[in-house]
Amino acid sequence: MSTLDRLEHFDDPLARYSPSLRNTETGLWTKQEQIREVQRFNDFRTIDWVEDELDEQKQRLLKVRHISSRGNNFRDKMLSQTFNWVVLASMGIVIGLIAGTLNIVTSFLASIRMGHCKGAFYLNESFCCWGESSTEHCSKWQTWSLFNGLNYIMYVLLSITMSFIAAKLVKFFAPLAAGSGISEIKCIISGFVMDGFLGWWTLFIKSIGLPLAIGSGLSLGKEGPSVHYAVCVGNSLAKLVNKYKKSASKGREFLTATAAAGVAVAFGSPMGGVLFAIEEMSSVFQLSTLWKSYFCSLVAVTTLAAMNPFRTGQLVLFEVTYDTNWHYFEIPVYVLLGVFGGVYGIVVSKLNIRVVAFRKKYLGNWAIREVFVLTLLTSSFSYFNQFLRLDMTECMQILFHECDANFNNPICDPDQKKVGMFVSLMFATVARMGLTIITYGCKVPAGIFVPSMAAGAMFGRAIGILVDYIYKLHPESFLFSACSENEKCIIPGTYAFLGAAAGLCGITDLTVTVVIIMFELTGAVRYIIPTMIVVAITKSINDKWGKGGIADQMILFNGLPLIDSKEDYTFGTTVESAMSPVVTAFSTDADDALTIGQLKKTLRKTSYRGFPVIYSGSNPKIYGYVSRYELEHILLRHVNVNDYAICNFSKEKDGSTDKVAFSSVVNRSPLTVSINASLESVLDMFVKLGPRYILVELESTLVGIITRKDVLRYEYSRHPQDAKESDSNAQDEKIWQFMNLLALSARKNLGKILHNDSNRYV
Repeated sequence: MSTLDRLEHFDDPLARYSPSLRNTETGLWTKQEQIREVQRFNDFRTIDWVEDELDEQKQRLLKVRHISSRGNNFRDKMLSQTFNWVVLASMGIVIGLIAGTLNIVTSFLASIRMGHCKGAFYLNESFCCWGESSTEHCSKWQTWSLFNGLNYIMYVLLSITMSFIAAKLVKFFAPLAAGSGISEIKCIISGFVMDGFLGWWTLFIKSIGLPLAIGSGLSLGKEGPSVHYAVCVGNSLAKLVNKYKKSASKGREFLTATAAAGVAVAFGSPMGGVLFAIEEMSSVFQLSTLWKSYFCSLVAVTTLAAMNPFRTGQLVLFEVTYDTNWHYFEIPVYVLLGVFGGVYGIVVSKLNIRVVAFRKKYLGNWAIREVFVLTLLTSSFSYFNQFLRLDMTECMQILFHECDANFNNPICDPDQKKVGMFVSLMFATVARMGLTIITYGCKVPAGIFVPSMAAGAMFGRAIGILVDYIYKLHPESFLFSACSENEKCIIPGTYAFLGAAAGLCGITDLTVTVVIIMFELTGAVRYIIPTMIVVAITKSINDKWGKGGIADQMILFNGLPLIDSKEDYTFGTTVESAMSPVVTAFSTDADDALTIGQLKKTLRKTSYRGFPVIYSGSNPKIYGYVSRYELEHILLRHVNVNDYAICNFSKEKDGSTDKVAFSSVVNRSPLTVSINASLESVLDMFVKLGPRYILVELESTLVGIITRKDVLRYEYSRHPQDAKESDSNAQDEKIWQFMNLLALSARKNLGKILHNDSNRYV
């Protein structure tokens, strides 16, 4: 039997290398393909940060030698550094231009559902009525009809049309443009590659589909997708430069910096974007990356400010400024808002995961129809509530606003019935929560930050109206003794602002980032302490009863291979439990030598990205490791070599001419670990050093190999699906049957009405 045949048929190297390990259960978890948390692992390729750093070091040494030979070291170094910042600035400019354009287009699409501008159809309502004292009686803006019924139909039809186009574009041109993208980007930044996810085509479809999805009125936001398209810009532009194309470390810096810029332009918050990149996106954050993130965010926000998309000098629609101090008697209200944020985050995350699971199981082939039904449902009743009918950013602008003489809105009308306004806000809060639960995750570009902020803002404003009403009934009460006669005691808009912070913290599980973003939105230091109180309460509830932010839960649910460096893992076992047995290894012994033909056959039949090299089959001590890329590179250089030529992985030369040398690409010092090492220590090596693989040895003998994915597979295999998931599957089945009955009944009724034949559409 040839060497290759022996390797192909040898499925138990542990028995071969160490008979004492014959009956271990090593690697049995690899047969558990049905584990949901690992189903998408094969979509990602792991980056080896150790090899990348070695390559970077080689490039730096070559560059130093080249510069030294030419002279004028200082000038060349300055040019190289300047070029880095120029590339980063270009990324920030492109991100700012895209953000400004999307703001204008989104605002127009959201307004066009209600009417159009007479004489300038391309203008949205605010631009059309520019200079008018009130948009309620704007002579230039016309509704679609004088009849409210027809306006309602136009509202619904235009909403459905926008979402339908967005869903079509995503399905047929860029399926990876659907959703938020933050979960996948976290995995990519941590050291994985997902082909096509950050490409030009995804960027293009995401940029077109996002304003259509938001303009349709679906309960979706732009902040998550803003991170996705910003990172697409960073990845795509970096790939155009040869010096960055193959550098994973440079790529990680650019991706982190552009992720920060994406949040910065979405919220008009450059520092909030930087902190978001630190707190949420990056597992390893260096000082140089901090400066690059800050610079890219600054350039992006400056570009957005130069475009001035809202013609108000504001970076976002809901930017506000409060001039009145808060009072200590309001702290219990702040605690209530914090409790709301915690409960909101837990409830929405849990129910949304259930909806996503149902969508994955039953609605995978009906993505466009699902978007159609969701838009029909959302627009049908949202039209009748002023807080649901408006675009969510415009709604928050109203909710945050302080009532004064210059603000003319029914929410500040003293003659407006407060009970009716309170009920309307509470209904809108519950409806927004429900719509967010069933909508987030559908096959259009979709974020969850703004819907969560909107729900919190509506709840906060409702509470503010209630507290203000109590104050006006009992202004002399000791509770309000801290209020002076020369200032407003209760500002309901501040409660809306703090409610938005609670909603954002509850759904993301972020703390410092939320405080800084809300601080940059207000532009005033005075409400930092109330924001910190609200966020602290929300975070405490989420830590006690929740499971982290929605992005982290989606990573687990969708089976993405992320090892969270902030999480403590306890395995209580050795590396032997999680490692994979080696089924293919190359030998340096002349008696076990492979031919070129056998090597090509091995590469065709396997998908391994690298192969251990041992001394011989009878002496399986570790000699080194060779990557598939290096093997294929040498084979390309020897395309004319006879397939019977011998592959030489050893540096020893015997004078034979019919050998192809592979010794130069063999890594003689691969990372190894003893089979008795704890799995926790191996995980630390993966997190802190970032290797793609670690060879497992017993007395220098190769017995296995372990990767980051193997550790996660083992962790998830220890927690099999339990009875709760079986119960949820049974409930999902009942819901699906009920939906089918409703659809069948609707088709029968439609056929009977139109053709007097109930079976016409069955």
